[in-house]
Amino acid sequence: MVDIVIIGAGVSGCAIAREISRYKADVLVLEREEDVCCGTTKANSAIVHAGYDATNGSLMAKLNVAGSLLMPELARELDFAYEQNGSLVVMMSEEDRPALNKLYANGVANGVEGLRIVERDELVEMEPNISDEAVAALYAPTGGIVCPFGLTFALAENAAHNGVKFQFDSEVTGIEKTGGSWKVSTIKGDVEAKVVVNAAGLYSDKIHNMVADDEMTIIPRRGDYFLLDHTTQGFVSNTIFQLPGKYGKGVLVAPTVHGNTIVGPTAIDIDDKEGTNTTQAGLDDVRAKCGMAVKNVPLRQTITSFAGLRAHEARHEFFIGEIKPGFVDCAAIESPGLSSSPAIGRMVAGIVKDILGLEVDLSFDPRRKGILDPKALDTETHAALIRENPAYGTVICRCETVTEGEIIDAIRRTPGARSVDGVKRRVRAGMGRCQGGFCSPRVMEILARELGVDQSAITKSGAGSELIVGVNKDAI
Repeated sequence: MVDIVIIGAGVSGCAIAREISRYKADVLVLEREEDVCCGTTKANSAIVHAGYDATNGSLMAKLNVAGSLLMPELARELDFAYEQNGSLVVMMSEEDRPALNKLYANGVANGVEGLRIVERDELVEMEPNISDEAVAALYAPTGGIVCPFGLTFALAENAAHNGVKFQFDSEVTGIEKTGGSWKVSTIKGDVEAKVVVNAAGLYSDKIHNMVADDEMTIIPRRGDYFLLDHTTQGFVSNTIFQLPGKYGKGVLVAPTVHGNTIVGPTAIDIDDKEGTNTTQAGLDDVRAKCGMAVKNVPLRQTITSFAGLRAHEARHEFFIGEIKPGFVDCAAIESPGLSSSPAIGRMVAGIVKDILGLEVDLSFDPRRKGILDPKALDTETHAALIRENPAYGTVICRCETVTEGEIIDAIRRTPGARSVDGVKRRVRAGMGRCQGGFCSPRVMEILARELGVDQSAITKSGAGSELIVGVNKDAI
């Protein structure tokens, strides 16, 4: 018996786990995949929305604004990459002025700080590559960018540091009330808990429907993206959106915290909750629209394309609350879920605290130190580090200049990397121009050595994605 089971180790589940770890409780996070950050959280725009778009009065609007305001301090506490770079919603026709004014008014009503409308001359000064057709834009200085992997790993590591347990490869197959507790059945066995929190992302409808009186349906909404090389760093400074208008709804062009440029997404409803494949039609749609607000987008510098899925529910609202005694929904968390996650964590932790009457844990440690990046050190300090630990002088990923020392650190953490993708998301080995073509074999060697397993057991992203399928000399 545990006090609390959290189903799902995406950014919402990990934010909840971290906030609940402020209290005296036995907490277990169940995740169907092999690591945290394997669902919606792993593939999105990496944007911290300011909060001007969500419908005024909605829970989505409230949590978006609150989460955005919490993000800077959270980044300092947990040492993850975040930048408050600002965002622009660009108007392409004077006919759309009423729509821009309406968006501004909605943002003000939502409590977004510093909103203002900038006209063309100032807009060109802010963004030299803005379209020649751009007329004006809504500027939100509190808009930001973040590494969604870094944020989620930071939350999970800090939660684990404060006593939360994680159990992976544990898909939930059933939930039932047994006396005063809940029995949660997984493919690895049953767990009893006083409180269950449903933070299962795309599958939050499935978990909800196991216990609720009403039915919920989550629609996977696919978004296709291009990711451009570091050589495009500085192409834009702000996150640039297009105001939906007579030219239709466009796509965003934004910098990333790692110096790339991201372009996308589409918004295509599909049936498959695992359908993260890109399509020619989707990528063609991004190509056609990305130049509407920004000119000369350097798509020739694309190093990869990818697709992510949003947990869309027809009412376009977050569903958070106790729906049965001891069962708490945190469902339909689509965009701006990443931006809202710090506030979602606080809200759900508050609900659980009240249900169980939890006491504050005075030993709670809010701080976490991220994986050391030797590139951020001055020459003298870097040299001293290599003398102390030569692994930091061995470059494994040449595109991103990732060292063996960083990879070892990523594996040894709790929860740590257990796959090539787990390493990739933590330290960016394989994120560069060659997309792992050079470094993957070396990453596999280090994983096998650190985990004490044969290389044939190393996977790309969990069971079923083994990278070695045979040995050439076996046939000789």
